[in-house]
Amino acid sequence: MKLLVKAPAKINLSLDVLGKREDGYHEVEMVMTTIDLADHIELSERHDQEIKIVSQNRFVPDDERNLAYQAARLLKTRCGVRQGVEIAIDKVIPVAAGLAGGSSDAAATLRGLNTLWNLGLSLDELATLGAEIGSDVSFCVYGGTALAKGRGENITKLPAPPNCWVILAKPSIGVSTAEIYRQLDLNEVVHPDIPGMISALYTRDYAGICKHAGNVLESVTLKVYPQVAQIKKQMQRFGADLVLMSGSGPTVFGLVRHDSRLQRIYNGLRGFCGQVFAVRMIGEREQF
Repeated sequence: MKLLVKAPAKINLSLDVLGKREDGYHEVEMVMTTIDLADHIELSERHDQEIKIVSQNRFVPDDERNLAYQAARLLKTRCGVRQGVEIAIDKVIPVAAGLAGGSSDAAATLRGLNTLWNLGLSLDELATLGAEIGSDVSFCVYGGTALAKGRGENITKLPAPPNCWVILAKPSIGVSTAEIYRQLDLNEVVHPDIPGMISALYTRDYAGICKHAGNVLESVTLKVYPQVAQIKKQMQRFGADLVLMSGSGPTVFGLVRHDSRLQRIYNGLRGFCGQVFAVRMIGEREQF
């Protein structure tokens, strides 16, 4: 038996870091939403006990470093599953981009194997398991739009943003999230207005969403990687309504409502940035 599962990317409308925790992680508050840029996961039953990762993308690990592999292994162990699985990953989301591609693959694997193996776990149970794999996996299990607190595992559903275009531009570099957090100085950051962002989502106030967005990790990434700062400046110059880095970077996204402006920004960015995407906001939880 085979099963296809979609693994959408996320962007951070707000990302705040409150401090270091005793467990070594950082205490965060993030408003995240899913966008229509997705990897596709094909799960195929194996009659042995093996977990096998297959991908044409050379940057996708095919062993236990892969978060989808970890997700399958965790479900097998906790639920006493005897059969194996082949996980074929059609990679569309850029790797190490701040878009939670690996986390979304893991979440899609949890949801898909729950169906394939007839485990009967709830989304809440899958999200709790996901938190053991990575900080963004719990959010990706649910999808949609949400406030994430703690180290990212405490999820509160929020209304979807008003429909708009999302332009993504990723320079040809990868960024280590751990390294960005290591260099973060909380005395130097301007904390985003998370309550203001939540209020704007509830009132579907597009201008308010643009006004209250913010990402404290920009204070590190834009200094260490000037290419990211250049992309942000260009996107602002081309006229996006909001321009912000997602996660720890290096991807920068812009929100745009008008098709004519979208084309101008997209074409302008294509001139000096390798990976540029124009996609729609999803923002709603999909039905699984």
